[in-house]
Amino acid sequence: MNSSYDSIVIGSGPNGLAAAIAMQQQGLSVLLIEGRDEIGGGLRSKELTRPGFMHDICSAIHPMAVTSPFYSQLPLEQFGLSYVYPVADAAHPFDDGTAAVLYPSLEKTAALLGSDRKAYESLFKPLLDDFKGLTEDILGPLQIPKHPLTMAKFGLKALPSAMQLAKRFHTKEARGLFGGVAAHAIQPLTNIATAAIGLVLILNSHAGGWPAPKGGAKGLAEALAAYFKSLGGHIVTGTYIKSLKELPDSKAVLLDVTPKQLLQIAGERFTSFYKWQLQRYRYGMGVFKVDWALDGPVPFTAAGCREAGTIHLGNTIEEIAANEQHTANGHHPDNPYTLFVQHSIFDSTRAPEGKHTAWGYCHVPNGSTKDMTAAIENQVERFAPGFKDLIIDRHVMNTADVEAYNPNYIGGDINGGILDITQLYTRPAMRWSPYTTPAKGIYVCSSSTPPGGGIHGMCGYHAAKKALKDVFGIRL
Repeated sequence: MNSSYDSIVIGSGPNGLAAAIAMQQQGLSVLLIEGRDEIGGGLRSKELTRPGFMHDICSAIHPMAVTSPFYSQLPLEQFGLSYVYPVADAAHPFDDGTAAVLYPSLEKTAALLGSDRKAYESLFKPLLDDFKGLTEDILGPLQIPKHPLTMAKFGLKALPSAMQLAKRFHTKEARGLFGGVAAHAIQPLTNIATAAIGLVLILNSHAGGWPAPKGGAKGLAEALAAYFKSLGGHIVTGTYIKSLKELPDSKAVLLDVTPKQLLQIAGERFTSFYKWQLQRYRYGMGVFKVDWALDGPVPFTAAGCREAGTIHLGNTIEEIAANEQHTANGHHPDNPYTLFVQHSIFDSTRAPEGKHTAWGYCHVPNGSTKDMTAAIENQVERFAPGFKDLIIDRHVMNTADVEAYNPNYIGGDINGGILDITQLYTRPAMRWSPYTTPAKGIYVCSSSTPPGGGIHGMCGYHAAKKALKDVFGIRL
């Protein structure tokens, strides 16, 4: 490390990388510090089961990376990034052997929803036409929208709960498809504004697809890091920062951490009121994750599932809602909603020839260490009889393992805090700018700031934008 920098970014997750790049682009000297030996945060891949089987340790599918207003402007393909796309973005199987399928084509998706075809098109077509403006406004802090009329139209549809919005549909296919996507919210589907998650992710499918970086999620992190270094940025790994006193001199420090670590690292610089707000910050449900090395492709009963990258396992929207509420209440459902990804059907680099990989998790109470392996595998077997017979090896992570892997995942919460209506724009604290702290030159750039979880880098970008204006007089 040098003795001083213009700016230091702590944490090299997707937001830390975005913040570092945004500041380095302005010609500043920027140091990015990562506690682990490799960069990436939630963007890391490893042979977790056996040699030749490449698994994503955390994030696996990246719809929002493709449409991110920040990432999409970067020349990442020049630094090795290549996305691969499944035939279908997602599928939602039912107990009767059928499935609803989310295709990149809005029309193709709607055509398979029977009597709900027109309802689906009338909901998503107007929003898709306005998608670029929507993305810029949705993926930012609470402020006057750049496209107020477009945002108002979206808000009217996004504010209800997922269960309320699903009343637009009458078939189990349309209701299940929407419910399975909305359950990415990691909260009860009866919560206000959970409809927004379903809307945004489905719109991302129709606007840009649900791809994955070829060879693993690490490809995105490596490309971001390579671009950052090409601009003159510096990266130090294997250095876990516990106090601001450990840092070289700088004019600004941006922390890609959640409130718990923020208090540990910089708490002595904060006011009592700000510390009180951080201490009251709420984390959401955790995840229990399994990665599999498989002897063949997953034998889903429904043909649509066999060509989809992501599968939402939970049957009807009513069953999903009941199990998510049960989990939020501190219990472990026997048939948990399971988010399942099968990379190797569209990326042959993920497994040896003739073999396959799979990735999946269910939601559990925050901090739970209960082994959910059997429950998850039973849920897959429910819709893909013969799946268990294909398992060569597996790797499991409970919430403690997930947090040990990435300290930002408190109690297994991969969203940096529950993303409900009360913390949507006030994360991590109630301030004019959520990226600022009471300490001059100290900023927060993690998913614990708006717009929250997801691989889009916009938390980091907006934090950097604020720091550039405040500290360096640079307006983006």
